[in-house]
Amino acid sequence: MKNIVTTLEQILKINSPTGYTIEVINYVENLFKDSKLHIKKTNKGSLLVSFVEDPELVISGHIDTLGAMVKEVKEDGTLAITKIGGLVLNSFEGEYVTIRNNEGKLFRGTFLLNNPASHVNNLVEATKREIGNMSIRLDELVRNKADVAALGINVGDFIFYDTRFEYTSSGFVKSRFLDDKACASVMIEMIKELSAGGSKRKVGFYFSNYEEVGHGACVGIPDSAKELLVLDMAVIGDGCAGKEDAVSICVKDSSGPYDFTVTKKLRELASANNIIYVTDIYPYYGSDGSAALAAGYDVRVGLIGPGVSASHGVERTHENALFETYKLTKLYIENTSD
Repeated sequence: MKNIVTTLEQILKINSPTGYTIEVINYVENLFKDSKLHIKKTNKGSLLVSFVEDPELVISGHIDTLGAMVKEVKEDGTLAITKIGGLVLNSFEGEYVTIRNNEGKLFRGTFLLNNPASHVNNLVEATKREIGNMSIRLDELVRNKADVAALGINVGDFIFYDTRFEYTSSGFVKSRFLDDKACASVMIEMIKELSAGGSKRKVGFYFSNYEEVGHGACVGIPDSAKELLVLDMAVIGDGCAGKEDAVSICVKDSSGPYDFTVTKKLRELASANNIIYVTDIYPYYGSDGSAALAAGYDVRVGLIGPGVSASHGVERTHENALFETYKLTKLYIENTSD
């Protein structure tokens, strides 16, 4: 299971904010293109990797992450942004970024408060961190809009934030965008293990690509599916039970309760097999399961995932949470699909 962290590091290197997931989807597809698995892309670019044509159990996780786009090239040559997903701006302040222009050329920069020098701005600490007060300083010799235009940077270009991945000797995994690439790595390694064993179980794995903006699993779930087990980061914070070294079984989030029979089975499997887990309720959270149900899919939905600290910021989890998520997912597959 140590391969989960290796795979996680690899896919974190592939920038994939919502709207620009083509590279990471192609990467995952290429991992299994020479196998006998059933591989299908949706029209909007998500990916299903299945062991049969008609899976009755679908494991879902999202491959898209938070990010930004260029909203405006400002008069001084800095770039105003528009957020993709729920960036926590004070956490992302000071982060290095890469800007991809429409031709695919990459430029470096830093996301900063406007007029950020404390030696000339005595309101640096007091200024509210909001979109109108922040911008990207390009690492190019630009002084005005014309200089930026000459580089080929324009409104609508994607902005990728650095991940700062680190795997500590104590087992912690620190990185931006563990939501939800932590679970995507669990899914990839699960497919590899089942493939090596020649599995013919009626299970498929769905990598959605628009979850961070709310419509990831509105399409792409096979009509044969009876159950949808969503793997997504678990909440850690005041009033929640999540732990960085455990898997959480979510019984309810802001979209409503998850299926009782699925949740009950997850609890029983975890208890009977010494899985380190908690049950929890997430107050400000929606998942691909929420999107699938809102789209009208007639499936029973459950939600599990590794505890992730500082969600939508500088995130952290522990390898044990990844392993416990992997083990519980495997047990659910073994006790559901034939």
